[in-house]
Parts: sequence; structure tokens; C-alpha cells
Amino acid sequence: MRLGGALAIAAIVVGSWDAAAQKENARCASSETRTAVSLNPARPSFADGERLSYDVSFGKVHVGTGEMRFVGRDTVRDHEAWTATFTISGGFSKFSVRDTTKSWFDSLTFTSFRFVQLLNEPGGHPHRDMQIFPERQVYRKNTEPERPSVADPVDDVSLVYLMRTLALEPGQCYEFRRYFEPDGNPVVVHVLRRERIRVPAGTFDAIVLRPEITTSGIFSQHGRAQLWLADDSTHAVLQLKTQLTFGSINLYLNHVGTALRRD
Repeated sequence: MRLGGALAIAAIVVGSWDAAAQKENARCASSETRTAVSLNPARPSFADGERLSYDVSFGKVHVGTGEMRFVGRDTVRDHEAWTATFTISGGFSKFSVRDTTKSWFDSLTFTSFRFVQLLNEPGGHPHRDMQIFPERQVYRKNTEPERPSVADPVDDVSLVYLMRTLALEPGQCYEFRRYFEPDGNPVVVHVLRRERIRVPAGTFDAIVLRPEITTSGIFSQHGRAQLWLADDSTHAVLQLKTQLTFGSINLYLNHVGTALRRD
């Protein structure tokens, strides 16, 4: 995996998940309470213009910044949609990246209509435009032929916003098959614990998740990623930590564009 791709993933973009490379499926444990994901989740508290900014570190070394932004309403093929973007900038020495991922998704079900990655990295500037057709359960990457998808598909970005609407209690586990690339399923979200954490933006009550997708990326079972969400109605992303074969990648919230509960 490219370092730039890893940084993009660390920004919750989870860019370039290689679903075919990881065949060991994630599952809920028998000790957990398996909980269904509703197609009509709780109404979210994030609003147009919400902007969350992050410091990104590789181990203990600061390597860049990230931003998670809820843009607002748009249309895709006559579908009304919400739009959200993740951006990551940084790198080491002469190695620099600026990657942006954007998603268009349904405001009630978080079903994805379109998912775009603009990767500005050494060696190339790939543009990945995923047109997703939920009504036909297919998707198309750039100008390639259509491929099978799943019912009510979510992408990397809409999945994060969907997680922010879930009722989260330690001991729960969500398991569902909605990732738009079928080989990436199932998606499993373990709800681990509550704790109080300090990040550059302040001190927050948090609830800790361990998301898993059937991939070789940062949310694979071997990546052991943990995600801290604000333990309030916003469920804003406060912090992410993960262990990869080449080191740890971490995100820490440093600025909040909307009010959160904090000291």
C-alpha cells in the first residue's frame, strides 16, 4: 500500500481498499450483542458546513493534516443527495500528497450514488469516479464496464456518516453487507467502550469503535483500527489509531467547525 494511500485511509477516506486481497471475513464475536442497522437511521445532528480538522501522524511524527467536511445538498442523476468530502495533505520530505474523496449519498438511507477519489501523489494523479446505481445493484468505475454491486450500497465516506447515526453501546456489534464492492463485505463495527480523551481540540467524552471490512487496508482485521466518536448527539470523529505492517497512523481532531460538548 502506498504511504499516500495509507494517509488518505487514515483520514477515514480508506482510499484504495483492496477487497480481493483479504479473504478472511470479519465477524461479530459470540460474546457481543449483534444489532441490526436500520435503513431509516436516527436523524443526524451534523449540518451543512460542518468542518472537522485533524493532525495526522505516522508514529510520533507529524506528517500532515486532514479535513472531514459535510458540504450539504446536491443532485446526482435526478436523485437528491447529501455530499461530504475527506481531504488529506502531507508527507515526508520530498514525498507529498493531497488526496480528496467525495461522496454523494441519500439523506435517509445513506445509500451511495457516486464516489470520487482525486489522488495527487508522487508518480501520478489518478482519478477514480465510481457511479453507483442502487436501483440496478451495479456500479461503474470511470469508463470501465459495469460491475455487480449490492442492495442499499454505501461507500467509504457515506459509511462513516452512517456510523455516526447508530445507537452505540459497549458490547454491541453491527454486521451488514452494504459496501458497494461486494468483496468488501461484510462490514463489522464493534462497539468497545466509553472513555474520556484529550485531543488538540479539547477534552471529550468518547465511545470507541473497532470497524472491520474484508480488505487488506487500514480497517482489515489485522489493522486493528480504533475510532473514537464523540459520546453525544454529534458522534463526531475525534481520533483514529491503527497499526499497519509499516507502522502506526493516527488522526487527532484539532479544530471543530460546529459546537461539540467539551471542556
